[in-house]
Amino acid sequence: MQVEVAFARPDKQEIVPVTVPEGTTAMEAVKLSGIVDSFPEIDPETIDMGIFGKVIKKPADHALREGDRVELYRPLKIDPKQARLNRAKKKG
Repeated sequence: MQVEVAFARPDKQEIVPVTVPEGTTAMEAVKLSGIVDSFPEIDPETIDMGIFGKVIKKPADHALREGDRVELYRPLKIDPKQARLNRAKKKG
């Protein structure tokens, strides 16, 4: 079964194709992909993950399907609501 694991920083992005057996979980695919070698700041045990933009609550239990792309999400630097409020205050 073919899946992809993706991660992006502002300066570097990578999508790693991975061949995995049926029943492989999102967590297992991330570990098998070797993406941590390219991005050492990734901790598969704690990073948020999703499939095509939909967040997965339990990556260790989420079985993948053919063609899925596991996305790894960086933590937000500021709450989106706070960022919007800050922009509105600047405009006056």
